[in-house]
Amino acid sequence: MTKIIMHGCNGKMGKVICNIVKNDPEAEIVAGVDIAPANAEFPVFSGIKDCNIKADVIIDFSTATAVPAVIEYAEEKGIPAVICTTALSDDTNSMLDKASKKVAIFKSANMSLGINLIAAILKKYSSVLYDAGFDVEIVERHHNQKIDAPSGTAILLADCVNEGVGDKLEYVYDRSQVREKRDRKELGISAVRGGTIVGDHEVIFAGKDEVVELTHSAYSKEVFAVGAVRAAKFIANKAPGKYDMQDIMAEI
Repeated sequence: MTKIIMHGCNGKMGKVICNIVKNDPEAEIVAGVDIAPANAEFPVFSGIKDCNIKADVIIDFSTATAVPAVIEYAEEKGIPAVICTTALSDDTNSMLDKASKKVAIFKSANMSLGINLIAAILKKYSSVLYDAGFDVEIVERHHNQKIDAPSGTAILLADCVNEGVGDKLEYVYDRSQVREKRDRKELGISAVRGGTIVGDHEVIFAGKDEVVELTHSAYSKEVFAVGAVRAAKFIANKAPGKYDMQDIMAEI
């Protein structure tokens, strides 16, 4: 049984994860952390530092400013952490790197198995199309409540394309002020915000007279929650280090 502290338990994703774990015989939420009060079947603390419940792993689905406290707690208590929050600062990412030398840290820009399969494909095959003269563009669409743009997943996919072609590309986020033709080394990234779109991502390879697209659509937040719980069970007994969805896929 994997005992989990859910950081951000009363947020939208936190609630979905708690519901999934409730029906999982291999996992249990033993404590929650959230500034928003709510009734729960486990003790809820207003701050991670106040949590005195023993656990095997922390799942964080909160806000970028709350993550440093989670990292410090995980390092201090020796508890592995699954960091699902995106748009982290450089300082926070440096904290993750440092903490991973003492405790297992799992971080992925997207917890969906489908997105991570596309990421693996892009790393391996992007050069085939790019070297044949194809231009690369990424379009992501999310709901109107999402704060950051472009999404962490869009950057993840862009990084995979760039790694696949030998880091030759420069990311372009806005062409509205540029009156010139597209450069061969551009990788355009566009963000759309509207309605209740959970998350759509398209990687477009546009060549002469043909277009190849890799697309992924999430129809509910549950796909990310399932991935987070899977990651928690995966990392609970792992040695110190940094892990991501590619490590899980390697064991499937």
